[in-house]
Amino acid sequence: MNELNHVAIIMDGNGRWGLKKNKSRNYGHLRGLRAVQIVIKSSIKKRIPFLTLYTFSTENWRRPENEVNFLFDLIRKSLKKKINSIIKQGVKINIIGKKAGLPNDIKRTIKIIEKKTRSNKMITLNLALNYGSKEEIINACKAFLKTNKGEINVSNFKKELYTKSIPDPEILIRTGGMKRLSNFLLWQLAYTEIFFIDKLWPDFNENDFNKIILKYNKIKRNFGKI
Repeated sequence: MNELNHVAIIMDGNGRWGLKKNKSRNYGHLRGLRAVQIVIKSSIKKRIPFLTLYTFSTENWRRPENEVNFLFDLIRKSLKKKINSIIKQGVKINIIGKKAGLPNDIKRTIKIIEKKTRSNKMITLNLALNYGSKEEIINACKAFLKTNKGEINVSNFKKELYTKSIPDPEILIRTGGMKRLSNFLLWQLAYTEIFFIDKLWPDFNENDFNKIILKYNKIKRNFGKI
């Protein structure tokens, strides 16, 4: 059985799911929260220490204003509504991404929830919020050059990334049928096993999650060796 410390997910297909149901794209985003809850509970059950969800990318600002506003409203309401449940389940919330570009009330909510869950040890839930991997790498380069911490190597460079204290994902799941990384964890996914599935995110369930982990455990991971 392969070691599994970190699963990352691109939760694609919410908007398409809503339209498919003759509803709005925003309805699809709302229903996608069920799949989020399922994956968190399943990860805790399987004792997976880290789970990273691609929540809002730096490119998502290009979407219609009403959809962007709905997404942030969904994020703020979900965090506030679920805070007691999050604490009870032992979930530690960690935000990766550019906090400077977020609405002020979201930044305040994030600060509070990160502080309240700091000591939780059951699982670390990384929410990639206003996240773009290319920007992360550029910012890490700038930070490294500014601090002048010595030799440029993989180990030293990783310390400047948003994920500096987090192991790289062993598994990446992307729902929705698209086979691309969409500027997500480009550095961290170098040796990740990638699973693209056609199912739209709101339809993703525990059985799907279990099947992917079973497939992962059958993979021989060589890391360049024979």
